[in-house]
Amino acid sequence: MNRKIEELEQERIALQTRLDAGKTSAERNRLGQFATPTALARAILSRALDLLPATEKVRFLDPAMGTGAFYSALRAVAPQTRIAEALGFEVDPHYGRPSAAFWQNEPVALRLEDFTTAEVSPRFNTIICNPPYVRHHHLESGRKRRLQRLTQRASGMRLSGLAGLYCHFLGLSHAWMTDGGIAGWLIPSEFMDVNYGHAVKRYLLDRVTLLRIHRCDPSDVQFGDALVSSAIVWFRNTRAPAGHAVTFTLGGSLTTPRLTRTVPAAALAAEPKWTRFPTADTRRHCSAPTLSDFFQVRRGVATGNNGYFILSEQAIASRGLPRETFTPILPSPRYLPDDEVRARADGTPDIERRLFLLDTRLRNLQIARRYPKLSGYLEEGMARGLHERYLCKHRRLWYSQEHRPPAPIVCTYLGRRDTRRGRPFRFILNGSRATVANATLLRRIWMALNNLPAEHLLGQGRVYGGGLHKLEPQELANVPVPDIADLGAVARVSPFG
Repeated sequence: MNRKIEELEQERIALQTRLDAGKTSAERNRLGQFATPTALARAILSRALDLLPATEKVRFLDPAMGTGAFYSALRAVAPQTRIAEALGFEVDPHYGRPSAAFWQNEPVALRLEDFTTAEVSPRFNTIICNPPYVRHHHLESGRKRRLQRLTQRASGMRLSGLAGLYCHFLGLSHAWMTDGGIAGWLIPSEFMDVNYGHAVKRYLLDRVTLLRIHRCDPSDVQFGDALVSSAIVWFRNTRAPAGHAVTFTLGGSLTTPRLTRTVPAAALAAEPKWTRFPTADTRRHCSAPTLSDFFQVRRGVATGNNGYFILSEQAIASRGLPRETFTPILPSPRYLPDDEVRARADGTPDIERRLFLLDTRLRNLQIARRYPKLSGYLEEGMARGLHERYLCKHRRLWYSQEHRPPAPIVCTYLGRRDTRRGRPFRFILNGSRATVANATLLRRIWMALNNLPAEHLLGQGRVYGGGLHKLEPQELANVPVPDIADLGAVARVSPFG
């Protein structure tokens, strides 16, 4: 390999390290700035060249260039004579200006501007990008609406307001591609499972030819300061032929993945959870009842500020607050070593870490007359601005909680497989403050839930970096439960919130 390119890459890495150190992790996280590792960048560019006709010159575009990891990779894997043009965009001057100076003697143009507002020029046959992973709540509403309009115009994607900035980058780049051009996107794999990703998946199936999705092993986080499971998505800017199939790979490397499976595009159109591939085959039609046929599945209580609204027995006593204005609440699952919570004589949980949630329907004047110390505690909360927080502000009384009867069965909604239980989720039998008509039947239901195959739960949920699995209430509701159907029971199950 060209020694000059290797030396340049080492200098670029040093530049990246220095610039990253000039920002806090929180700042880079908010702006979605996560540098691409050299080996991964080169593997992606090598694959891009394999997908292009050997005689075709490369017209390269990186809409979020940073310090130029992908351009450097292009120079490492392609002869200079094959590169007809290279263009990059970088909106952040903290990275853009030093990067422009670094590459000034190389045949690449770096434009210090926002790619999402740039004038379109559809002349690029190789678009490779690690777009900024900016979550939707960091996008100002006016900018979000503008991006939605532009993305739909460029690609046909009708993205919801929950879509991250990386989805808009992918959609907007469509207008820059030549017919038959190749795109390789290093993006969070969550689009494969979440509702807002539906528009992205329809684009990949309807507007272009989706070639391959390589998902990095969820336990191998590509970016150390982001809880993100990464995927490399490859497609060609042409409509897919009839009978087209997509290659899904997992783990290992791009050239030697750990698992590989080919999935018909028609099956993908009907599958809401693409992360089941390549581990599992296409989903067979299942007529078995799901949890929603027997249970009301609801999330846990969203307090608005756990540190303020949830207090220990000792904290309540030391402040002289009235216990009758608090209701028992279960702690985080990590403080529940057993899968059953028993009750004390007063109905409160018989556990070591006993917590209570402030929850009263009394108005301020009533509280001031009857419970002056609680009135003072509420004044402390207002002084901290808690009454102006979103959840509190939209309640009839900012300190009252939503009505939530105790759930007899509670599901943990976050977890990893590599625990001593070997299961990412637990079902906990909650006997505290709960009146159950048929305790024997409830216990049988609880045992059946904990015996559900892990794949039934994982197949409905989603996975993040570090192998962290998550089940939202609606996803839990869709889990098939053929064994419970025979019990003929109706109950409530609530995930921790």
